[in-house]
Amino acid sequence: MEEIKKKGNLSDLWKKEDWLSVWIGFIIIAVGAVAVLTKAFDFSALKFSTWGFGETAKATLSALGAQFTTWEFWRKTIITVLTLGILFSIGVKLQGESLKKFIPAFIVIFLIAVVVRLVSAEFTLNRYLEWAFWALLIGLLISNTVGVPEWLKPAIRTEFYIKTGLVIMGFSVLFANIAKFGLYGLGIAWVVTPIVILFMWWFGTKVLKIGNKPLVITMGAATSVCGTSAAIATGAASECKKEDLSLTITISIIFTIIMMVLEPLILKACGTPEIMAGSLIGGTIDSTGAVAAAGSAFGSGSVAEQSAVLVKMIQNILIGFIAFFVALYFATRVNKTPGTKVGAGEIWRRFPKFIIGFFVASLVASFIFLPLVGGGDVSAINKVLDQYKNWCFVLAFTSIGLDSNFRDLAKHMQGGKVLWLYIAGQTFNIVLTLAVVWLLLSGTLFPVPDIATFK
Repeated sequence: MEEIKKKGNLSDLWKKEDWLSVWIGFIIIAVGAVAVLTKAFDFSALKFSTWGFGETAKATLSALGAQFTTWEFWRKTIITVLTLGILFSIGVKLQGESLKKFIPAFIVIFLIAVVVRLVSAEFTLNRYLEWAFWALLIGLLISNTVGVPEWLKPAIRTEFYIKTGLVIMGFSVLFANIAKFGLYGLGIAWVVTPIVILFMWWFGTKVLKIGNKPLVITMGAATSVCGTSAAIATGAASECKKEDLSLTITISIIFTIIMMVLEPLILKACGTPEIMAGSLIGGTIDSTGAVAAAGSAFGSGSVAEQSAVLVKMIQNILIGFIAFFVALYFATRVNKTPGTKVGAGEIWRRFPKFIIGFFVASLVASFIFLPLVGGGDVSAINKVLDQYKNWCFVLAFTSIGLDSNFRDLAKHMQGGKVLWLYIAGQTFNIVLTLAVVWLLLSGTLFPVPDIATFK
């Protein structure tokens, strides 16, 4: 039998996008940690204060203008654009591409991202729609109206931005959260998720007979875990096409918005106990930000909000495991050539290396920083890192919109089968999660955790 062996070179560590996203993420984490712990300098990234029209907005339109007149605003703007611009420029150069083309394009992409963050900070819009939606929408409007000029395309790097953001996000995924919610959280987040993925794989390939298997598994991961983040990781492991990845992310964001608004309303109307409502929200709404927003509908700091975020964070830990098993399965079963034996090198080639960065960041935060400096300082570090993660994500979502064309997306819908795959999978996800939540948290079979568990 012929054996397939595809080994990476040592130079991959500084020439490949996956590894470069790890090093960039680690640099931002390290600088953020030093800034917070030493208090020697302020590394905070730009963040717009909430603004809006009318008294109910809690911030007047004049307050928006006032933001632009402060040195603090421009200092943070300069820090943000220089930090991300320099690091991503180094990454692009190491990949052997032109900085003359990348730098001006990146500046324009960043300016579009600033508009996105500004729009999404408006009081009403911020309450119902997170910035991911506006980034995608503004990008889509540009690409489907005036079009994207060729000179802007060198900075449209969806995966590079989001992989870096995921590495930074790893520092916020603390294993201590598993202990906080114990077996309840594991039951809701880790039992349901693989079952939903398997259901969507079966439904997509056997019932709907979708031949594009990377699309099916990417959609399954996005639906069951955490939307875009899981889609990027699984898409890389299964070698999903860029157009299919964009379609998956677009569908996920649209339905995330719908569920973020409707799910809390329905759960409130049904009188669902907060701990059950929050756990259901955390287990079924794709985006972490949307989960927090939906949970806050029960009140800031409520049991529903805390349980929703905990379940989602526990679920996020699965990203790396799922990516590994998808890489293994696709290398040895789906894409295996008859008469060949797949070596470990091929599995390694498929495995998204940025997931290693995600796990290392999580382990360092959980077992080094948390014991040494305490939860307060770790939270302060994550407060700084969260904005850099958000900027990476908003650059990524803007890039998705700019790189997507409605006509091209329609071609990949396969007669509506992809939409039905998501609807069937999300419906199954909601029903199964609700059953497990009731089983664990209704108090019928097991004691309900004390509120102090979430503190």
